[in-house]
Amino acid sequence: MEPRARAGAAAGEPVSAVACAAEVTLRTAGESDAAAIAAIYAPHVRQGLATFELTPPDAVEMAARMRAIADAGHPWIIAERASRAVGYAYAGPYRLRPAYRYTTEDSIYLAADAMGQGIGRRLLDALIAACEARGDRQMIAVIGDSGNAASIGVHAAAGFAHVGVLRSAGRKFGRWIDVVLMQRALGQGDATSPSAEPA
Repeated sequence: MEPRARAGAAAGEPVSAVACAAEVTLRTAGESDAAAIAAIYAPHVRQGLATFELTPPDAVEMAARMRAIADAGHPWIIAERASRAVGYAYAGPYRLRPAYRYTTEDSIYLAADAMGQGIGRRLLDALIAACEARGDRQMIAVIGDSGNAASIGVHAAAGFAHVGVLRSAGRKFGRWIDVVLMQRALGQGDATSPSAEPA
């Protein structure tokens, strides 16, 4: 398996010096951000279809999730405006079996007052760069609800292709929900093999 650099660095360190328009900045998230991140995520759980969770995780649970992502070397990025968290994105394993080790899955969530301002695209671009830096070769978007035009649109604009729909794969708020699958190659994608493979 080819050596892979850890994506991101210490909490608070800028992510590739990315600075967003409208005084929004991106940085590597740390466990101290767990409460703010949980607060952004909770309305999506309670009112939205993008996530199939039914009960919002509290800050303690969110910190544990963040720790697991960081310990595995995956990136978690937070967007801030006027020192307030307005969105976040992270990548994790698409599946846990080892043959999937070069494929990652992304997640992006924004505060209600941060939507439609290009922040999600900036988070996604930074996430793609971080995953390419660690040697990932494919990124999968697993998007809840085939009517989720905002998420489908931002992924398409970032170069993701539509690869399928899982019809009525989830049930929430008394209705069946589709899952849209989109995919983007990272770095050299499948054009080359990793420099080292298991025997």
